[in-house]
Amino acid sequence: MTADANSTALPEPAQINLPSPGLLRRFAAMVYDSLLLLAVIMVYGTLVMIINLLLQRPMTGEGQVYEGYWGLLVLAGLIGSVVGFFCFFWRKSGQTLGMRSWRMRLVDSNLHTPSLRQCLLRCLLASISLASLGLGYLWCWLDPKGFTFHDRFSGTQLVLEPKEKKR
Repeated sequence: MTADANSTALPEPAQINLPSPGLLRRFAAMVYDSLLLLAVIMVYGTLVMIINLLLQRPMTGEGQVYEGYWGLLVLAGLIGSVVGFFCFFWRKSGQTLGMRSWRMRLVDSNLHTPSLRQCLLRCLLASISLASLGLGYLWCWLDPKGFTFHDRFSGTQLVLEPKEKKR
């Protein structure tokens, strides 16, 4: 084995004949997925409220409902729900429903479905890309291959799938 084969660095995203989707298409899929995430968060919030009522006390109009360790657990569960949503769909088919609607697929450097590690890393880096006022997404305008920050450093990339031919 060569030294490169033993390296833990992420591989360079693949040279792909399929084009990379533009920013507007990416953001359109994000809007679509955010509506689905809103439903997931509402279900999660309902479950948390029910558990809170059963374990602690009836809610009053005063004070915080989620205090102390319970609040940290609720926050961790919320983050886990959002990350789980993306990782589940990316690992299953490389697409969320929003990505499917806009004909995008997430692949690794070998054009396969990304690993769980890559999905988790992509979630973290995409959050940073978005939290930095979208600079991680605008990175694609400076990148010679059109990759975003989280594409480049997670070893994954979005590809635009061809349109299906009508019969």
